[in-house]
Amino acid sequence: MPRISTKGQAMPDSPIRKLAPFAVAAKSAGKRVLHLNIGQPDIATPDVALEAVKGMDRTVIEYSPSDGFATYREGLSAYYASVDVHVTPDQIIVTTGGSEALVFAFQACLEPGDEVIIPEPFYANYNGFATMAGVKVVPVTSRIEDGFALPPVADIAAKVTSRTRAVLICNPGNPTGYVYTDQELEAIRSLVLEHDLYLFADEVYREFCYGDQAPTSVLSLQGLDDHVVLMDSVSKRYSMCGARVGALVTRNAAVHQACMRFAMARLSPPTLGQIAGEAALRTPRSYLRTSRRRMWRGGMS
Repeated sequence: MPRISTKGQAMPDSPIRKLAPFAVAAKSAGKRVLHLNIGQPDIATPDVALEAVKGMDRTVIEYSPSDGFATYREGLSAYYASVDVHVTPDQIIVTTGGSEALVFAFQACLEPGDEVIIPEPFYANYNGFATMAGVKVVPVTSRIEDGFALPPVADIAAKVTSRTRAVLICNPGNPTGYVYTDQELEAIRSLVLEHDLYLFADEVYREFCYGDQAPTSVLSLQGLDDHVVLMDSVSKRYSMCGARVGALVTRNAAVHQACMRFAMARLSPPTLGQIAGEAALRTPRSYLRTSRRRMWRGGMS
C-alpha cells in the first residue's frame, strides 16, 4: 500500500470540526446539542446579501478574476477607509474565507521550517494552516490573570531565533476577546522592525468589541507597509460563514504578487459568495449594533 506523506500524517484534525460527528450521532439519538465547538452565529444574514443572490440576473455562474471582482474590491477599499484603514483595491485579494488568506500568507512569506510566533490561546486551526505550509508555530502564553493581554515583549523577543520570520496576532482576539492597546501594538511594531519580521494580523472580529476601546488595525501603524499582511472575512461580521469569502490585504507589492500566484493556481474565489459579500457592504450599521448586543447577552449558539 502506498504510504501517506509526512505532511499528511502530521496534519492535525481540526479540534473544532472533529467534534461534529459526535454531535450528529447525539442528535440522531434524540439528544439536544448545544454547539460550543464552532463560531456559527445564530443571527440572520443581512437581507441585502440574501436578496442579491436570490435576485441575480446571471445566466452563468462564471469564474471571477483570481483576485476577486473589481467592484467588490472597490467596495472593500471603501469599507476599510470607514474604519481608518486606507488601502487601494489593487492591494486586496479576495480569498476563499479568511483561512485561505492566512495559508497564502504563510506560503508566500515563509519557507518550510521557518517559525511564526503566536500569542496563545489562539484560533486552533492556525496549527493546521502552519502544517500545510511546513511552518513551525512557536507559542508565547498570555495569562488569564492579566486578562489575556499581550505577553511582555521581552517574553516574545526571547522566542526569536534564526528561523523566526513572522509574528501572528488576532485582534480582537479569538478565543479570548482581548483587544490590544495602542501601546501593545507599538511594542509589536518595534519588535517586528528590530528583527525584520512579517506581521500577520487576523482582524476578522473587528466589529465585535464590547467595551469602549475600538481595535486599531495594524495597517494603521507607521513604518510597517512592507511587513504587514492582514486577514479578513465576512463570516462573523455578516453571519455568512458558508459564503467562504475573505480577504488578504497588504501594501507590500512583492507579497501581493506572490499571493496572487497562489490565487491564480486555485483559479478564483467563490462567485456567489462575492455577490453576497459585495451586497453585504450596504448593510446598515444598525445590523452590527444589534448583532453585538445579542451576542453580548449570550445569543450566539
